[in-house]
Amino acid sequence: MEKLTEQVHSLSVKTRDRIPVAKEGYPFIFFAAFFTLITAILHITVIAFAGLGMTALVLYFFRDPHRIVSADPEDVVAPADGFVVEVKESSYPEQPASPCKKIGIFMTIFDVHVNRAPCPGRILKVCHQPGKFISAQKPSASIQNERNTVILETPKGEKVVLVQVAGLIARRIVFWFEEGDYVQKGDRIGMIRFGSRVDLYVPAGWNIKVSRGQRVKAGETLICKMT
Repeated sequence: MEKLTEQVHSLSVKTRDRIPVAKEGYPFIFFAAFFTLITAILHITVIAFAGLGMTALVLYFFRDPHRIVSADPEDVVAPADGFVVEVKESSYPEQPASPCKKIGIFMTIFDVHVNRAPCPGRILKVCHQPGKFISAQKPSASIQNERNTVILETPKGEKVVLVQVAGLIARRIVFWFEEGDYVQKGDRIGMIRFGSRVDLYVPAGWNIKVSRGQRVKAGETLICKMT
């Protein structure tokens, strides 16, 4: 029985490796595939081909590729795929007296939308805030748009704040952990559907390694050093 359990677990792991798709995409993928199948059975050729294309696009959007995460404990990795739209001195959200550095990453509809933990830490707080849905490329989106704020405490007791920001098209923010949970660097922590941005606030003394306009990959690109 134990051997059978191990085989099932092994098969499950291999299956996940072969199908790198975010679980949030399953309903959309199944619907698109079912629609394509029905139209194909009914010999509605043009619509069936359109459905096949739609299915491929949905699969592409919800892709969740494997990433190689740095083992250096001082490295902080990008929390999202996309390009850097902001790198500046700032203050922690709702704490104007606490200086920090802010890195804003904008995700287009063509980017991977699974977000990852930038560093290891314990989740102190998760706060969802309603708001507007203006273009996520604008700096004002960080404070005006609907967003999900996650406060992490690193093993050294330093504070890192990650903010998932909704955008003009993105209306669904997903976060897969709860307060009190511990995450490792590079862990998949959530996603934002159909284009948006993620803002990262780190201690003022940390050394930023990216610049505005640079493309980054979640869990893989070094964006700053803790020292």
